[in-house]
Amino acid sequence: GRGRGRGRGRGRDDDAKEWMPLTKLGRLVKAGKIKTIEHVYLHSLPIKEAEIIDHFLGEPDREATSGLRDEVLQIHPVQKQTTAGQRTRFKAFVAIGDGKGHLGLGTKCAKEVATAIRGAIQDAKLNIIPVRRGYWGTKLGDPHTIPCKLSGKCGSAMIRLIPAPRGSGIVGAPTSKKLLNMAGVQDCYTSAVGQTATLGNFAKATFKAIVRTYTFLTPDLWAETAFSKTPAQEYTDFLAKDSK
Repeated sequence: GRGRGRGRGRGRDDDAKEWMPLTKLGRLVKAGKIKTIEHVYLHSLPIKEAEIIDHFLGEPDREATSGLRDEVLQIHPVQKQTTAGQRTRFKAFVAIGDGKGHLGLGTKCAKEVATAIRGAIQDAKLNIIPVRRGYWGTKLGDPHTIPCKLSGKCGSAMIRLIPAPRGSGIVGAPTSKKLLNMAGVQDCYTSAVGQTATLGNFAKATFKAIVRTYTFLTPDLWAETAFSKTPAQEYTDFLAKDSK
């Protein structure tokens, strides 16, 4: 009773409560004005609430075969030297993806492992990005590989992703394989240099490379873009009425 353990078991009660959105985007999503997460990406709106991802893609589940899955890539202890000795905390890296072109990577450092994992999942949800997939050679069937050669770097770890023919599978290290599988890429060659054993940096480098899939303007995206109003403009009246 001396005010200890305030953080115990708070998450369970909060789950039962109804989501009260705090951002304009959250209010529009809850009201059903925004139908898909692609609409959010189209206008490059920042997602500040994890519940928005839950609304569109569902809750992440480790055992699920379809839908959003999360996987803990690594948990390692980090230490800070203090006058009384060392203070140990745990750093967690978590990847989430649905295997259909959505991928997120999150990190969190906390005193307890469970808290670190929970925070990393939350961070990964806010970092979810769309993944563009393409073809190697002929354009038959669904897109199966990445649209072009990509590279990403974090620390000294640098990875290069190269499109591969159908049936090649993902040729790469276990970390990059997990991320590419979660993103929904079936075939890909990889080439990595640097200290790839630093798993956190290697995962971040792979994530940065995958983020770049939508930054290349290939000829099939040259069509004239019909610009539409952003959701904040389109639903101004709804947002103004709701805020009072």
